[in-house]
Formats: sequence, C-alpha cells, structure tokens
Amino acid sequence: MSRKAKQRKRTRLRMCLYYVEYIIFRAFGCALQSLSTRRAVWLAESAAWFVHSVLPRKVTRYQVAKDNIKQSFGTTYTDAQIDKMIFQMWVHLFRMIAEMFQLRRKLHLQNVPDVITYRNKPEVLKALESDRPVIMIGGHFGNWEIGLSALGKFGYPMGLVFRDLDNPYLQQWFREFRQSTGHSAISKDGGTQVMCDTLASGGTLALLGDQHAGNSGIQVDFFGRPAWTYKSIALLAMQYEAIICVGYSRRLRDDFINSKWVRYEFGCEAIIDPLEIDAADPIREITQQYTTALERAVTRSPEQYFWVHRRWKEAPPRRMTRPASRKLRAAG
Repeated sequence: MSRKAKQRKRTRLRMCLYYVEYIIFRAFGCALQSLSTRRAVWLAESAAWFVHSVLPRKVTRYQVAKDNIKQSFGTTYTDAQIDKMIFQMWVHLFRMIAEMFQLRRKLHLQNVPDVITYRNKPEVLKALESDRPVIMIGGHFGNWEIGLSALGKFGYPMGLVFRDLDNPYLQQWFREFRQSTGHSAISKDGGTQVMCDTLASGGTLALLGDQHAGNSGIQVDFFGRPAWTYKSIALLAMQYEAIICVGYSRRLRDDFINSKWVRYEFGCEAIIDPLEIDAADPIREITQQYTTALERAVTRSPEQYFWVHRRWKEAPPRRMTRPASRKLRAAG
C-alpha cells in the first residue's frame, strides 16, 4: 500500500470515529433536552460526584485547581471549602452543558425577564447603541452562552470568536447553535480579517479573554500573579476605537418554587474606552483593566470558574528563526 493510500485510510478512519463521537454527543443531547430542570440538576450533581470522587485526581487536574484557588485567595478558604468549591465547579460545568442543550427550548424572548436579571444594563446598551464598534469580553466563568443568547434574541447580533474543534461534525453543531440566535461564528484560527472587518463596520465582537496567551501576549496581574494574556484585544480596541465591555453570566441561587428554570445574572463589570486611556503603555493598561474586571466577576461566584485551566503557566521559550540567527551572526 502506498503512502498516500495509507494516509487516506487513516483519514477515513479518523472521520468515522469523529462521526461516532458526534452521534453519541447528539444522543446524549436529546436525552438532556427531555429532562426537567430538577432532573438535569440531579444528573449534573451525580456526574460531578463521579468526576470528583471516583476518577483519579490526576485525570481531573484536582491539584491544579486546588493550587490555583489557594494561590488566588490565600487563606480565605480552608482545604474543606476548597474541596467543596472544586466539586461545585464540576456541578456547574455539567449543569451548563445541560442548559446549553435546553436553551433553544426553554429560553424565549417572552421569558427572558424571568430568567435573566441585569447588572449595569444601561451602560451596556449605551455602548451597543453607539456608533462605535464594541468588544464584549468574558471568561470561563458562569454560563457565557446564556447572556450572548439573550442579546441575540433582543436584536444585538455579534461576531462570536471561538476556537475550532478537531471534530468537524461537532464544530458544525456548535456553529449552528451559536448562529441560531442571530450571531455569526468566527474561527479564531484564520479569522483575523473577519474580526477586523466586523469592527471596521461598527459591529460587535464577543470573545473569552482569560486564556493563557503564551509568549504571544503580555504579562498582567490576575489574582495577584502575573499571567500571560493576549494583547490583541487591546490592539483591536485601539486600532478601531472599540468600546470594551467586560461581561459575565453567573447562575443565581435556584428557586424552583417561583421559577421553572434556572435564573442568571447578566452583568457588566467594566466599560473600557481606549480613547480615555492615559498611560505610557496603553496596551498593557487596557489588558490589565479588563483582566482585573474579570477577576472581580469571578470573585462573585468562584465556584463557577473553571479552575483546572493552567492560567498561570510559564510561556514557552521563543524560537530563534533562521533569518534572526543570520542577523545576529552578521552583527557579531
């Protein structure tokens, strides 16, 4: 068998596995859609118990989460409270997955006021209704899909920036899910021009701003420790004079007596106008401001933040390119 034939065979096998994974995902999703809210909560708590208490802690990155919480909050929480927080983090994650499948069926324009309460709503509407482009920044906190869906239903379409999945079938499902409320999906890989065009036309971008950026970013403080953070957000805001809104959607205490579904607070933690930044290094200042705002939001409900991310890891060493090496030799 030739090399090309072997490669085609591996590609077909990989696509078959992707399709099987997609079928399992859709079947699981159909089962979740049929559940009541209370049943979904029970299932999420059961799944969280299995992950937290049965699976090896090395697999679930328990120690990573524990270290992140300890170093972020110091002596604020005891070991027992941290353990409970990590368990609640998994409950939140599984509840968020269930709510994502139930979103189309249970969240409508008519019941949005019953499901979502707002914090600093006038500031957000003022930015969205201005003639300037807007960048909505969130983090891996709460259920970021809820707030975006609500804005889409109220007629504020955005370009949602997301990372591509390896599985093309799942990729298409998530794309259609995010576009179902009027938004457009923009791939983070190769989507720079689309992002620029969106802002240039006065549109709105929405993205998560708490990922580890590696050496392509800059270090700013996040919970008192330097974290590599993407500087592209600040660069885009400055280039297109875009207003930055730092938002979040956190789950509120369950009240199934007065509400049939989950209630959320959709809040704006900060409005950052690059035209008002007066600093020697405006890129760093803007990046620090939105990172600090995300920190304040997480502090409101820390159990709803995904602490297993290696947010504070070191950046990989920069590779010396050949042209740069030749320039150094010439300079020597």
